[in-house]
Amino acid sequence: MQDRSRKGSGVDLALEVWSRRKWLGILVFAGVFAAVASLVAFLPNIYRSSATVLIERQQVPETMVKPTVTSELDTRLHTISQQILSRTRLADLIARFDLYPELRERASPEEVIKRLRRDIGVEFKGVEQQWGRSATIAFTISYRGREPETVARVTNTLASFHIEENLKARERQATGTADFLLGQLGEVKQRLDAQEQRLSGFKKQHRGELPQQMEANLAILERLDGQLRRNSDNQTRAIERREGLVKQLADADSSGSNGGPGAAAERLARLRQELTELKTRFSEKYPDVIRVKAEIAALEARLADTKSDGRPEADPAAPAGPYVLRLREALRDVDAGIKALKGEEKDLQQAIATYQRRVENAPQREQEVQELSRDYGATKELYSSLLKRHEDAQLAESMEQHQKGEQFRILDAAIPSEQPAAPNRLRLLVMGLLFSLGMAAGAVVLGEQLDTSFHSVGDLRAFTTVPVLVSIPRIVAEADAGWQQRRIQFAVAAALLGLALVVGAAYFLARGNDGLVLILAGGRF
Repeated sequence: MQDRSRKGSGVDLALEVWSRRKWLGILVFAGVFAAVASLVAFLPNIYRSSATVLIERQQVPETMVKPTVTSELDTRLHTISQQILSRTRLADLIARFDLYPELRERASPEEVIKRLRRDIGVEFKGVEQQWGRSATIAFTISYRGREPETVARVTNTLASFHIEENLKARERQATGTADFLLGQLGEVKQRLDAQEQRLSGFKKQHRGELPQQMEANLAILERLDGQLRRNSDNQTRAIERREGLVKQLADADSSGSNGGPGAAAERLARLRQELTELKTRFSEKYPDVIRVKAEIAALEARLADTKSDGRPEADPAAPAGPYVLRLREALRDVDAGIKALKGEEKDLQQAIATYQRRVENAPQREQEVQELSRDYGATKELYSSLLKRHEDAQLAESMEQHQKGEQFRILDAAIPSEQPAAPNRLRLLVMGLLFSLGMAAGAVVLGEQLDTSFHSVGDLRAFTTVPVLVSIPRIVAEADAGWQQRRIQFAVAAALLGLALVVGAAYFLARGNDGLVLILAGGRF
């Protein structure tokens, strides 16, 4: 019974407070709800469109053509996005589609460009790989604005910007790589030619002293040594022959001076003995054999002439005979041969000294050739490597020019949105209704707390211990009734005027205020 009485008294108290403060609550509710409803009604519609761009991998296998663009895809996408969001590109985009005409009238170009940057969104889509990293396979470009048709066109234009910029960046990088390698190839080619000329000049300058000619030099040196030995033997034989000729000439002179054939016979016997000895060592065609035979024949003919004439040989004062002349001519020939052999010996000794010097210098030349060849070989290897890389870069450049490399393709183009992305008016109205009710309840409670007057006998008795003797009802006179009516009319007019002011303020606040829409949306679109 007590709970019911308390509940009943609480409800009665609430109804009593409402009866006293209902107009305050109604006015506060109406004012707040009118402001909220006006803001919701006058807020501009913001539309949002998005386009999905698919990343297609290189169409030619990388085992056949290695790409020159090796940077990370995510890094390259961020770089392309920053290039597209540059001041120049965005300014051209604003002028092209006549974006933010109202904002351009009252704000600086930098503010307009910042606003466009905020309205553009790029979201990357990837798949998880085995090693925990996410591989980007597509990305979404979005834009928000008031006109759905313009929003869709701007979004598609931004997507095409990404595609064009990617193609230009890849082709520019491929061309730059090929040009760089071509320049490096030219520099290395010049260095290679210079080293080749230096190596060739060194080989020409030190011809015969090179390490690969070592065996040939040794073989020639051995041959020259053999020729020198044969020359020495020939000189020995020539000297022996000269001695023999000198002796023969002396014998001929002595035999001619004595006038007897006995000396000639003795000379003939010696010649025959010498011929026998020569035949044991040499053939019939050997020069000494032929010479001795000629001398024997001449001496025999001379003896035969002497015997047939029956006269002694001429005296020393007589002219020399044919035999003596032949001996003297043979002696001159032998002297000329000895002189020629000595000249040949000198040439052979000079040649041997030259080839010995070449053999001695071969180790030093080998070291110098190794140093030159090592530099030349390293430069040649570098040139071959750069040539291979340049050919690969040319293939990659041709692949990029024919758009066979990694490229972007629009998978889903942006279309005009039929429904605005913001504001969510129903949600805002519900929230505004709840907020208005809360404000009205708060105003009623606050008004009741601030009012210190007594509204009933019970309030007076609860406040003081003085007994209440009588309760007089309120007496309203006719004049008071008229004043009360005018007061109500004035309050209604003031309330209507306040509502009008609230609606007007909401209109000026909400009209074209995209920032307020973003704030109310909480950044969820």
